[in-house]
Amino acid sequence: MKVSRIRMLRGPNLWSRHTALEAIVDCDPSERAIDQLPTFEVKLRERFPQLGFMRFSGKTEIVSLAHVIEHAALDLQAQAGCPVTFSRTIQTSDVGVYQVVVEYTEEAVGRMAFDFALALIQAARDEAPFDLATALSELASLYEEVRLGPSTGSIVDAAIAHHIPYRRMTEGSMVQFGWGSKQKRIQAAETSDTSAIAESIAQDKELTKNLLHAAGVSVPHGEVVTSADEAWRAAQAIGGPIVLKPKDGNQGKGVVANIRSEEQVRAGFEVTQAYGRQTIVERYLPGQDYRLLVVGNQLVAAARREPAQVIGDGVHTIEQLVALENKNPLRGDGHATALTKIRLDAIAISTLAAVNLDIAYIPKMGERILLRNNANLSTGGTATDVTEDVHPDVAASAVAAAQMIGLDIAGVDILCEAIYKPLEAQGGGIVEVNAAPGLRMHLQPSYGKGRPVGEHIINMMFPDGDNGRIPTVAVTGTNGKTTTVRLIAHLIHETGLRIGMTTTDGVYIEGRRIDTGDCSGPKSARNVLMHPDVDAAVLETARGGILREGLGFDRCDVAVVTNIGEGDHLGMNFIHSVDDLVTVKRVIVQNVSATGVAVLNAMDPLVVKMRESCPGDITFFSHDPTHPVIVAHRAQNKRVVFFDGTDIVAAKGTEEIHRIPVKRIPMTNQGLLPFQIDNAMASVGAVWALGLPWSAVSSGLATFDASANSAPGRFNLFEYRGATVVADYGHNPDAMRALVDGIQAMQPKRSHVVISGAGDRRDDDIRALTKILGNAFDHVILYQDQCQRGREDGEVLKLLQEGLVGTTKAKHVQEIRGEFLAIDTALEQLEPGDVCLILIDQVEEALAYLASKVKA
Repeated sequence: MKVSRIRMLRGPNLWSRHTALEAIVDCDPSERAIDQLPTFEVKLRERFPQLGFMRFSGKTEIVSLAHVIEHAALDLQAQAGCPVTFSRTIQTSDVGVYQVVVEYTEEAVGRMAFDFALALIQAARDEAPFDLATALSELASLYEEVRLGPSTGSIVDAAIAHHIPYRRMTEGSMVQFGWGSKQKRIQAAETSDTSAIAESIAQDKELTKNLLHAAGVSVPHGEVVTSADEAWRAAQAIGGPIVLKPKDGNQGKGVVANIRSEEQVRAGFEVTQAYGRQTIVERYLPGQDYRLLVVGNQLVAAARREPAQVIGDGVHTIEQLVALENKNPLRGDGHATALTKIRLDAIAISTLAAVNLDIAYIPKMGERILLRNNANLSTGGTATDVTEDVHPDVAASAVAAAQMIGLDIAGVDILCEAIYKPLEAQGGGIVEVNAAPGLRMHLQPSYGKGRPVGEHIINMMFPDGDNGRIPTVAVTGTNGKTTTVRLIAHLIHETGLRIGMTTTDGVYIEGRRIDTGDCSGPKSARNVLMHPDVDAAVLETARGGILREGLGFDRCDVAVVTNIGEGDHLGMNFIHSVDDLVTVKRVIVQNVSATGVAVLNAMDPLVVKMRESCPGDITFFSHDPTHPVIVAHRAQNKRVVFFDGTDIVAAKGTEEIHRIPVKRIPMTNQGLLPFQIDNAMASVGAVWALGLPWSAVSSGLATFDASANSAPGRFNLFEYRGATVVADYGHNPDAMRALVDGIQAMQPKRSHVVISGAGDRRDDDIRALTKILGNAFDHVILYQDQCQRGREDGEVLKLLQEGLVGTTKAKHVQEIRGEFLAIDTALEQLEPGDVCLILIDQVEEALAYLASKVKA
């Protein structure tokens, strides 16, 4: 058994909407049915008893080792606590080669589980041991390490419930919600709207207290000191119990509370010094410790916190009781669990010493031993929900405190006897205001019900039902994708929106190219959707990116499929037929939003069939207004776009909504280029779905520039010595037929074509190009391009020559080595009235070379 390739599908893909690992697994004949491996399954289940069923009732599928990998990788993740349910194994057209697909929620965990699955199978085959406990422990540990913490996770879950797209930006807790100009970002409970100045103020506890006092909020009296002598003098001036805490501390670190004596003050001061040079000495407020969570301008949750403590049983020491309590599965390190482990550190020992105890003391049955005077969950405390008990005046004070500091999300710490009474009447007060507060005490309190604080944060960030999405159009097909993308982008831009666009020749933001090369994959799409200056996105979505990584978005508003025809790039990546190609291309249709639209070519039966996969509505376009698909769709009062011989017509049912004469669309060359009319119709259908005003559509079609500068390699026209030169990047049989129709409509005196072939196509596909062209052009120049893509020298030229055998029109055929020499040779042969089609390979270089030779 050999694993030849692993891909991580990070977006909706060929198999599902789940993120998934896809592996190519090659099994030798003995591995294609585990029934041929005596006792293998018994040995496998001895090592992994939790492995689920691999045979399903009513199915006769033979279980291979590839299927075993699938089930083992999925079940290992599930046993480690990962929420995964989907997997699949598919026999490819190559005998013994399988595609294994396994869902993951965290990429690193999915890879590790797959590796453990391979090791498990090998152990079963070799009758060697497999340490299941260690494997599950490592998977669970990695999952806890890399997954989002409870605070961030709750906000992400709320966003998902509101259909707001999100993207994790780092391995930590920084997440982007929404797309383009409507995006927001968070890091834990801190948002992109959180003021850095407000955070700085909250960090400075003395400044915070002064501001709150100025706002009329009850706060404890105190001062800042820098020495133990100053601390003792301040304590004496305050009188009564005091609290010492670092001026710039957080999470209760370095806080020493409820102390009186000089010895305690001096010892406490030394503790605070580990967290900063300045220490606050303030009056100790008796009572309970409460954390109030303010989001925007409202109190959304409140919890009573109790310090880390143990309860005596008359048998165990304090140290032993702490160890026992830390075995509680709810307690863990950091913030991944509902509770944090209790620490027997210097502060705990000092707290015990203050009441003349140490860790060796054996508390009596039921005796309560406090290990800290502050009640932060991060130091082992517990929380009880009291949201419904908060007095309105207390809630108003908390909101006023957050707004005085300037925080959109704030954790307000209050000390008072009863949260259901006003603060001043009971001598209580606000002791801290925290930026980026932890949310887990409100999500999963030790006692009481959890509060939907993530929901409140999302509602603040995206009010009034906003989902953070920008208009998003995905375009795929065999031919015409790039021109359609560019035209749709141009039409949307007519409305004043800023456009982000991906194509096979780059990524463009507001007309400026920010990346070059083939950018029709998911990475480029994600980059556009991340850009803050993008109000709408138009994304060319090629099959390669879908196969390699899935889509770069969770769903789109509009999916456009230009055509399938005979397809292209067949024979690669297990895509051997046009039906296989349809399965890939329709992924964008499957991921149209429920309120979105798929714009489909009614003339292509393979495209028409995709309507069955669309969650939203369908708009069909066609050259023939009487086509049965168009007629039936109109009969259902649905939208169609068609060409009636003079105008492009947008209609809904029997009503004609808008007409656009093709002679007012320059890219159609006075209506002589059918394939450009198709591209225009597809674009009209897309922007109609987005609700663009028809005035913008008409003006945009009239002003779209299809020249080499704006649409390189897409039927770019040049004039040379009275002849017309057409440069195009077409490279498949369907493209050739469309180009032939366009050239013939121009009624040339003599026709010329310059062509090479891509070496990574099948032999028959290369031959088909010149078979079409040899029946349409008088002069044919064959050239060998710069990159043969795995072919031997001269092999592509030989295949092109074979395609010309038996053709009827080509009178003169030449072979040239080099693209530019082929261009020069063709130009020298041109006479007035001739038309020359040059099928370029190096798009930018060839266009620049042509521009230097001819008049554009």
